[in-house]
Order: sequence, then C-alpha cells, then structure tokens
Amino acid sequence: MKDPRSILITGASSGIGAALARAYAAPRTHLALCGRDSARLAAVANLCRERGAAVIEACLDVTAAPAVAAWIDSADRASPLELVIANAGVQGGLWRDGAGETLGEIHRAMDVNFGGVSNTIHPALQSMRRRGRGQVALIASLAALRGIPFSPAYCASKAAVRIYGEALRGWLRPEGIDVSVVLPGFVATRLSQTVRGPKPLMLSSERAAKIIRRGLARGRRQIAFPYALYLGTQLTRVLPSGLVDLVLRRLAVDIGPYA
Repeated sequence: MKDPRSILITGASSGIGAALARAYAAPRTHLALCGRDSARLAAVANLCRERGAAVIEACLDVTAAPAVAAWIDSADRASPLELVIANAGVQGGLWRDGAGETLGEIHRAMDVNFGGVSNTIHPALQSMRRRGRGQVALIASLAALRGIPFSPAYCASKAAVRIYGEALRGWLRPEGIDVSVVLPGFVATRLSQTVRGPKPLMLSSERAAKIIRRGLARGRRQIAFPYALYLGTQLTRVLPSGLVDLVLRRLAVDIGPYA
C-alpha cells in the first residue's frame, strides 16, 4: 500500500508524533499537525516543509473537543484526510516515592489519553464515512495489555484506547475504513524521561515511527513492538496474577509528575 498523501497527527510537537511527521514529510504530501508546545511544533512543521510537505499546524490541547473538531474539519476541507493518527498523550503513575496518584491526575490521564483520542477520531470519521475510505491509527501502549502497579491510570487509559480501537475496527471495516491499534513499548521520548527505573528494549522515536509507518502501510490491525517485550507482556496475562503482581511490585520504578 502506498503512503497516504493527506495525514493528520496529534501530539506532533515531540516524541513519536514528531518522528511520524518527519517520516511522512515529502513532496505532494499534506500534513496537519497539532501539539501543545508552539515552539517545538513550529520547528517540526518547518522541517517537514523543508522536505517538501505542505503543512498546517495548530497549537491545541486535545481535551478541547470543539477546537479539535473545528481544526480537523478545516484540515479535511484543505485536503481530504486519508490517515489520522491519534497520538497525543501524557505519562503518569505512582510518584512522590509511591504516594500515589491524585484524583486530578487520574482524570487528566483519562481525559488526554482516551478523551483526546476520541475527540480526534470522532470528527475525522464523519468525512471518512461519507467518502467510504480512510485509515485511522490509535496510539495505545503495551501497558494497555496488563495493569502495572506503578502506573494504574496510565494503563487504564491506554487499555481504553486499545478496546475502543478494536471496536471501531470491527464496525468500520465494512465501510472501507481501516483501523490500527498501536502498542509501543518503551520509546525514548520526553514522556519516557519521567520514568525512573528499568526500560527494557527501549527504541528511538525514529525507529518507532518506522515500525508504525510500515505496519500502517500493510494495513496491520495491531502494531505491537518490540516483539520480545510484547511476548513478555502477553505472558504476564496467562501466569498467575498474584505471582506477576509480586514480581512487578519488586521493581524499583518511580514516575515523575504528569507531562
């Protein structure tokens, strides 16, 4: 499958989103990019323009549903969207030496990681369904497969994204719309820097973007990587839960404040 020519990416000012924008940037390609940091977003957008892409950018918080919907409608009018990547997200977990998440932090994780995804996907699907074609990618995490004691709200929010994507996939495929759920492991981003502890098999954001782009081009329903960590995570789902909880509790992990 050829690369799409009109692509929208949220959370494009850094990390995986920025790497995907750079990976797709090419002549005759239209990119719609949003992020919360205007300076970093402008730097990504300018680099993509240097590579020949036409870029529209917007400094947005994906929890602001009306603003996100208006931006997506504008981007779709400028160039009918072929691929939408709902990538924006925040980290979180038991920080302050295990004191636990506040209720506000739990709500923030759900609002951004799941709410931001649905705020992006829902308005984009309206035009795609009218046209009878399109592709959407929801960026979840391997943490969506099993609850981790030191990151409860993050795991829950990403699990919601995974299940939402799986449900959309079954609903929309007969209408000509492909849905992919992406489950990355540890990726070297600003968010991963808040995690102090083991980060096995961590990949660069460029490597992660390459894997995601290849999986989307092949129409993969699920894109999980690195494969060894994916298998290990799946193993924790079949082993006795008490044993897995015991092992995970013994890991020396601390997570900084939400980014």
